[in-house]
Amino acid sequence: MTKTGLVWFRNDLRIHDQVSLVKASKENSFVMAVYCFDPRHFEKDRFGFVRTEKYRAQFLIETVTELQDQLNALNIPLFVHVGKPEEIIPEYVKIHNITSVYLQKEWTSEEVAIANNVKKALSSEIHWIESYDQFLFHPEDIPMTIDKIPQVFTVFRKKCEKYAKVRAMETISKMPEKNRVTHLTKVPTLKDLGLSKIHKDTRTAFPFKGGEKAGLQRLEDYAWNTKKLSYYKKTRNGLVGTDYSSKFSAWLANGSLSPRMIYHEVKKYESEIVKNQSTYWMIFELIWRDFFKYISLKHGNDIFKLEGILQTPYEWSSDVKLIQQWIDGETAEPFVNANMLEIKHTGWMSNRGRQNVASYFARTLKLDWRIGAAYFESQLIDYDVHSNYGNWLYVSGVGNDPRNRTFNVKLQAERYDASNKFQNLWLQTSLF
Repeated sequence: MTKTGLVWFRNDLRIHDQVSLVKASKENSFVMAVYCFDPRHFEKDRFGFVRTEKYRAQFLIETVTELQDQLNALNIPLFVHVGKPEEIIPEYVKIHNITSVYLQKEWTSEEVAIANNVKKALSSEIHWIESYDQFLFHPEDIPMTIDKIPQVFTVFRKKCEKYAKVRAMETISKMPEKNRVTHLTKVPTLKDLGLSKIHKDTRTAFPFKGGEKAGLQRLEDYAWNTKKLSYYKKTRNGLVGTDYSSKFSAWLANGSLSPRMIYHEVKKYESEIVKNQSTYWMIFELIWRDFFKYISLKHGNDIFKLEGILQTPYEWSSDVKLIQQWIDGETAEPFVNANMLEIKHTGWMSNRGRQNVASYFARTLKLDWRIGAAYFESQLIDYDVHSNYGNWLYVSGVGNDPRNRTFNVKLQAERYDASNKFQNLWLQTSLF
């Protein structure tokens, strides 16, 4: 009997180190794939922001377009639709006599609800195969249970570094020619998604395209071609240009670059070029990324609540005027304004900038931090639910910062933008 498997792509948009693809290719004689541009992701949220604005949407369009081509070369058709997965996937299962559905396991409430809706619409005879595939350290390999994830990052990091191993990668081979089916679906445009055209801003620190090839090329360039990896720790707090940091986060966020791929590449670099504080720090940051994923796995919907995971009651404001001034870069702080204009015009902001504008929003202006987090969700090319909400909780005093700090924005500007290069770049008259 011919077995047909369907891979439902979400935030795992790659062919390298892709567990669902590997499993499907081993367990079926025929494999097909589906990606849904869910219209709910392009609607306005409760604060009035479009949930996925044009910058991330364009990066996603580029990523899915390339994935379709790459899978086609492996004789796996990727069918792309604008629509709700619970309406589209059951149709494919029925028409193509699919016996198994493979997908990346998610745990945040909206993703779980949609997956459950899809599952409910399928026959109970369909095999439903979910795999954790977005971690550096797999949940089965960390030296603690999820309910015992430490509140402090350093404790988590040290235990993982000592006791956990990063799994080896496995990549799918080409499927037999008989698997080839012509897909007649097209990737939507920004206009199709109800979004406006992007005017390229030449000042951007993130001029990169979406897609697995671009992500792997960035890894190749940052490590091997320029050796910037050797200096990462010294430059990572930069603000201007493409190379002060790795910029891997956007490809990591939609899964077109695997954290394990970066880890193994860094280890290779350490053995062949140099092993130093900077190469270690790249892995250190991947562990931070894991930590926020485990915090959200442990605390569930508490990461979205006003009191956060600490259940700390603060007096929060939702002053519309102050929020709009922050968004438009019209606050009393030039450093905050420069960063807010950068994200507004490009969908990108440095890590240093994010910490400062978030702290200013939540700790200085005392505004409801969830509104700031929602704005970041809307605008950022590299939005990742766990890192975004984990970081906002952290800087707002309701998360994992044991020191409960408020950033001194003026001192931060003096330290990281002493020559005003960054502020001058963005505080000039807007190009558009």
